[in-house]
Amino acid sequence: MCTCITWPGTEFYFGRNLDLDRGFGGEPVRVPRNFPLRFRHQPELSRHYAMTGMARVEEGEPLFAEAGNEKGLCMAGLYFPGNAVYREPEAGKDNIASFELIPWILGNCASVKEAETLLARLHIVTTAFSQTLSPAPLHWMLADEANCLVLESVEEGLQIYNNPIGVLTNNPPFPFHCMNLNRYLNLTPGQPRNGFAPGLRLEPYSQGMGALGLPGDASSVSRFVRAAFARWNALPGKNRAEGVQQFFHILDSVAMVRGTVLTPEGRPDMTRYACCFGAGAYYYKTYWDSRIREVRLPEENLESACLYRGNRVE
Repeated sequence: MCTCITWPGTEFYFGRNLDLDRGFGGEPVRVPRNFPLRFRHQPELSRHYAMTGMARVEEGEPLFAEAGNEKGLCMAGLYFPGNAVYREPEAGKDNIASFELIPWILGNCASVKEAETLLARLHIVTTAFSQTLSPAPLHWMLADEANCLVLESVEEGLQIYNNPIGVLTNNPPFPFHCMNLNRYLNLTPGQPRNGFAPGLRLEPYSQGMGALGLPGDASSVSRFVRAAFARWNALPGKNRAEGVQQFFHILDSVAMVRGTVLTPEGRPDMTRYACCFGAGAYYYKTYWDSRIREVRLPEENLESACLYRGNRVE
């Protein structure tokens, strides 16, 4: 369960809520240009674009939940169970395991347009990181300031969708979410007008009644609608600091409160952390600490070959 959005506020922002019933061992990770990125079926990238994001580090390798590179290209993986289908490697294609996809694209590409060329050869394979870390069923949102895509590897093959909405959650597949927004085209952040019966004196009795019918539950379909409404109606801040804070307020509108959503096993699903890429920095806050923290790869360290790690987020 997760929600990912872009937002053209004071500048381009990209980020997500990560909703899980348990910690995944993530920590803020900075990958400079010369840190070797290794792939199971492709040559090593010994030099690439620098990137920053939240990752679980296993055997010295960052397994990213989301990341953004130095050129402003950002990508996040979201849970997609029952629909994600990965395949065996095939000759003549770029065979990439699901856990490698984010560093593969962000390491090679400066923009979505560049990534589209790479995606034409992409083949997401079933290869696991290890015997104890099997492939997670995911789909992905990839965006820069100009364009946004959704990638879904399903039974029919790899599907790539333009995403003008700038939102992604979980199941069902992306085309359903786009169609479903048509159910809410009457909602407005302003006061509603009487379209029910012009001959009756019907007036709003409260602020916010223009959005009556906006779903409030935590399902992926409802979060998609609610995030889209907030994303398209939120006002930009006056400066970068206000822009970042406003972005987190949008994510707060679809955050999960611990105890309000239980898994079939009875464990509480919750928003473990929320994050934002903007202005060359990675910002995040956690469920237990709402202070917004900034992670930035200093210019003097961009050419390093060392992985820079932060504190683990639970």
